[in-house]
Amino acid sequence: MSIFGDGLDKAVQRAFTRPIPKSAGAQMRYLVRQRKGSTKAVAELLGITQRTVERYVKDQIKTPRRDLAARLESEVTRRWQPQVRARARQRAATTGGIVIDTRARLGYTAPIGSTDQDRIRHLTVALPPQYAALLFDAQEQGAGEQQLQEIAAKALREVYFQDSGRRAGSLEEVRFTDIEHLDFDL
Repeated sequence: MSIFGDGLDKAVQRAFTRPIPKSAGAQMRYLVRQRKGSTKAVAELLGITQRTVERYVKDQIKTPRRDLAARLESEVTRRWQPQVRARARQRAATTGGIVIDTRARLGYTAPIGSTDQDRIRHLTVALPPQYAALLFDAQEQGAGEQQLQEIAAKALREVYFQDSGRRAGSLEEVRFTDIEHLDFDL
């Protein structure tokens, strides 16, 4: 489970203009269309037999097992409305920015004599577009959870702690750990 990756995906999914197909047959037909009519490719993707895919497509089977239903919904959601998804990411990365809402342990490294005690904070901060672009680019390039967390910590350092350069200029590093809640919004 990737907290940052899933959070970014959910934020982009809120931009969808239509809901994903609900029934298993409709979801299976969508995947077959995405795979250029290849039921064999969909079967390999979902880890089931080609005949089972064909039976779902013809609505001969209507209710999938719980694990198959989860995999099916996940694969459809990952491929649903790619142009809407791309536009939402582009808008966030160029003009809109991204809002991070988190409850986590945040602390920082600062010069001696200042308070740098880690503590649980609940923050809702609007990040500028360049940080949205960094997060989405890193996610597309397959960045791990740690890298996404470092980008978010750097963004929070600049926007929240340093107030875009107006205070805490000597702040070196922000520690962003023990994440209890994390949500993104475009």
